[in-house]
Amino acid sequence: MATELIILAGLFVAGYTAIVFEHNIHVDKTASAIMTAVLCWTLYILNATDLVNVAALPEWFTAEHGGASVSELARTWVGEHQLLEHLGDIASILFFLLGAMTIVEMVDAHGGFTLITDRIQSTSVVKLLWIIGLLSFFMSAALDNLTTTIVMISLIRKLISDNKERLFFAGIIVIAANAGGAWTPIGDVTTTMLWIGGQVTTLNIMEALFIPSLIVIVIPLLFLTYRLRGQQISGGGEAVTGHHGDHDVSDFQRNLIFCVGIGGLLFVPVFKSVTHLPPFMGMMLSLSVLWVVSELMQRNKADARDSELHIVQVLKRIDSASVLFFLGILLAVASLESTGLLSMLAHWLDETVGNIDAIVFLIGLLSSVVDNVPLVAASMGMYDLATYPTDSAMWEFMAYAAGTGGSCLIIGSAAGVAAMGMERINFFWYMKNISPLALLGYVAGAAVYLSFAG
Repeated sequence: MATELIILAGLFVAGYTAIVFEHNIHVDKTASAIMTAVLCWTLYILNATDLVNVAALPEWFTAEHGGASVSELARTWVGEHQLLEHLGDIASILFFLLGAMTIVEMVDAHGGFTLITDRIQSTSVVKLLWIIGLLSFFMSAALDNLTTTIVMISLIRKLISDNKERLFFAGIIVIAANAGGAWTPIGDVTTTMLWIGGQVTTLNIMEALFIPSLIVIVIPLLFLTYRLRGQQISGGGEAVTGHHGDHDVSDFQRNLIFCVGIGGLLFVPVFKSVTHLPPFMGMMLSLSVLWVVSELMQRNKADARDSELHIVQVLKRIDSASVLFFLGILLAVASLESTGLLSMLAHWLDETVGNIDAIVFLIGLLSSVVDNVPLVAASMGMYDLATYPTDSAMWEFMAYAAGTGGSCLIIGSAAGVAAMGMERINFFWYMKNISPLALLGYVAGAAVYLSFAG
């Protein structure tokens, strides 16, 4: 049994290494994640007889499969029960993300975000840093950190022409977007996972993490205020091109899509609280309302379905690779949970480190090297709700650590990777100039949270 578990863990580590070094090996992380998931579950089910304690299976299951051999019972339990149960939980996250991504892309296609970005005008570096930082923080809380990063970097390109001047702004955007996403259920995928899993609830997580998350961005801004005081932006950036896609979007249509889309995203937590249905149901409702509104807006256009503004065309621009990556990595982590490896890891950490706050703090720092999605998924498998019930300090601190710790390195978050690609940020430049600021904010925010929690 120990040999099979060691091989399974080794296979997962190998797959994870391929994900981390995707640019070095020239293999997209989505492919590595999916392959790792399938191979882990294949190895598990082929060795199910040794890894599954058939005597401990529920009576209803053994009765339902009466007459089956021990080997058949073990493999059926893995394939028909454990895998499908995990898939149901994962699917709820994927449908939630798919709906949110579609709504945001639809708003962006109609130029809705220009309602915010076109109102920012300043030539002072310090003033603009505070505007960009705080706007990114609050936008990320309502949208998500990846979308916010893309929108805000597009904005600073319109305001700042010099690439070197934009680098500090891009770094602040990454820190702010990750910090802003951590304190709301829809702002960061890791907080979303904890929310959907029942580890945290909407109002409690917002109340507990707002101040610590704000500290994460305020500390770097205060440092840069001192360092860059008196400096001015050297020149304007790209000309504002107007709306995305078609150029015949009226102000009324743009404003309507923006209000319906953003209102729909903010409605999701309310829907869950009132109906107690899974969050993806509320997201699907919001998407359907936006879909109907957009169809009615274009009902008189003969070629509406071929327009870049039509939601069918918008769906084609959704980052499907990211959705498949989440599927692969969450399934891979689920295999470790099902075999009991995560429980063993939790036990080892408790014996070695001992302090749960220290463990979570380290998980946050580790998320700057390793993707925070599987880290949180693993943590949800390591610690159950019986030990740490809903809204316990551990889960709140986990949401904070996993959401903000990734800013310490440029590759530690989806926001960082997006900024790195858009602005061609050098890994070592970021580590020298932005990582210390991100780490300082992370430590300060953690100290503030633990002070209040204690």
